[in-house]
Amino acid sequence: MRIQSVNQVSQIYQANATTKRSKVTSTRKTDELEISSIGKDYQVAKAAVAATSDVREDKVAELKSKIAAGTYEVSGEDFASKLIASYKEKNRL
Repeated sequence: MRIQSVNQVSQIYQANATTKRSKVTSTRKTDELEISSIGKDYQVAKAAVAATSDVREDKVAELKSKIAAGTYEVSGEDFASKLIASYKEKNRL
């Protein structure tokens, strides 16, 4: 085997490897993101919900005034039925 032939073959492989690398780097594209109209609507709705208060101040003020005046009454049946419903929901009965 001649050493010159091996050198020539290795030079050919190195030349091909270099051109393949340059082709790969030139074909890269940038990532793009497009949000659908439903997604945009969802973002607007989520922002609106986040901007509102979790506490309904008018209801709280009404209940506080009834409790302070001693006129707030709770039905025993209503309380029991809601308590049982809450228990069933948590325990999935």
